[in-house]
Amino acid sequence: MKIKAAVVHEKSGPFKIEDIELDEPRDDEVLVRIVGSGICGTDLGARDGHLPIPPPPSVFGHEGAGVVEKVGKQVRKVKPGDHVVLGWESCGECISCRSGNDPYCANFFPLNFGGARMDGSTTLRKGNQIIHSSFLGQSSFANFVLVSERNVVKVREDVPLEILGPMGCGIRTGAGAVMISLHPKAGSSIAIFGVGPVGMSALLAAIVCGCTTIIAVDINSDRLEMAKKFGANHIINSNKVDPVLAIQEITGEGADFTLECVGNPRVLRQAVDSLIRGGPRCGVCGLLGVVAPGTEVALDMEKLLNGRTVKGIIAGDSVPDVFIPVLIELYRQGRFPFDQMITFYPFDEINKAVGDMEKGKVIKPVLRP
Repeated sequence: MKIKAAVVHEKSGPFKIEDIELDEPRDDEVLVRIVGSGICGTDLGARDGHLPIPPPPSVFGHEGAGVVEKVGKQVRKVKPGDHVVLGWESCGECISCRSGNDPYCANFFPLNFGGARMDGSTTLRKGNQIIHSSFLGQSSFANFVLVSERNVVKVREDVPLEILGPMGCGIRTGAGAVMISLHPKAGSSIAIFGVGPVGMSALLAAIVCGCTTIIAVDINSDRLEMAKKFGANHIINSNKVDPVLAIQEITGEGADFTLECVGNPRVLRQAVDSLIRGGPRCGVCGLLGVVAPGTEVALDMEKLLNGRTVKGIIAGDSVPDVFIPVLIELYRQGRFPFDQMITFYPFDEINKAVGDMEKGKVIKPVLRP
């Protein structure tokens, strides 16, 4: 079928809205009409060649939400007309998948960054030209996408569908890191380094969990002010003060928990150094920031010896079919107002949306095809 998609033809090149062709769904696939698609830093990293993916032309996008249009004959999870959020692809067969740890699927890279289905076929083409697809199981910078049955999450229909796309990646990553991975007790302190969409979602989750000292650290003053409106007790501009000393002054000795949401070795060191001495349920730094393979960091071993922990976290350790409905219910109750960080753009303004995001003018741009 003919669809419209934002195609990248060269490394770091612009997104070009083009008419291309999308396969019909196979037996285990689902055709989804996209209503809203968030833009994530991982999309831009892929565009710029920072991820191990095939060369362009490619269609990116992995925070899609929409309506099921057609399903393959083996699909039982959803039916035409269902509202869905799209997650990442996983194999369902490796040890991680079988134990409920889908984000750590052993086949994650070929499934999500291979630019094609596992058998090497692509879902997109333009005439005889192959266009790399299935980015993080989606390629949702388009008005229609093909996904597997495994990475669709059916959601209730009384919530605006166009806001739900970021639930599939950034929102559940930040929220899950707090609610599932760190699971702080009420009254805990937490410092969040980087309050983009992932860090802001973590902040909202910290409030849900009952954290009473919530510290936002960033270099963007507008984002820090937004974090304050969202419920941060303290904001720190790390361009102006040493965040480690500032956090120690606020907390006494250090924060019970920290999160690194930037993907910067220097910031990770600051996040670890800002921790309180460890115990059974504190002194943990969660690493969420995406980095290129081979990125190294220097840490003070004495600090680690004193009970501090660094924990790598992907997708907030969450299972999307379970966790996304929880976040939506919290939103319905007014306890998780993630929609306040969203700015909508028409699909044909994708390059403006990307530019605004890169300049820090918006937190979470969402395209409406």
